[in-house]
Amino acid sequence: MVKIVVTGPESTGKTTLAQQLAAHYQTAWVAEYARIYLNNLHHPYELADLLSIAKGQLASEEVARMKDQKLLICDTSLEVIKIWSQEKYQTCHPWILDQLQKQQIDLYLLCAPDIPWQPDPQRENPEDRHRLFTIYQHELEKSHMEIRGDEDQRLSIAIQAVDSLLK
Repeated sequence: MVKIVVTGPESTGKTTLAQQLAAHYQTAWVAEYARIYLNNLHHPYELADLLSIAKGQLASEEVARMKDQKLLICDTSLEVIKIWSQEKYQTCHPWILDQLQKQQIDLYLLCAPDIPWQPDPQRENPEDRHRLFTIYQHELEKSHMEIRGDEDQRLSIAIQAVDSLLK
């Protein structure tokens, strides 16, 4: 199975792109588990919650893997939780770091912060997107394709990258 992760700072079109790619390729996609978790949390999240979110994300990915499709699209993965944890708490749980090393991602699509910020109760960094984008670039090194432009341009760039990988 080929695994594509759509990632990047907050409000950069990750969910939209993940859904569009899944529809284009008629395949499964994995929603960002953090949204599900935080929507059901009845207190401000804490460091320990990030470990639960990471485990939930991997469990969601595993459920999608069982659908036996050739392509899996993920709306974020553990790299987001690592960066989020280090930004907010200056640390990251060793289990998350270990799982990151074990992940087998075929392509990261890194969404740039070149689209307007969209407010959302779960978003925390409207002024920090460009700085965080640089952190993502460093974290992913050369194993990513940067996605920029309007919605149509982003989808076109992503499809070209995925098509190249599938050939």
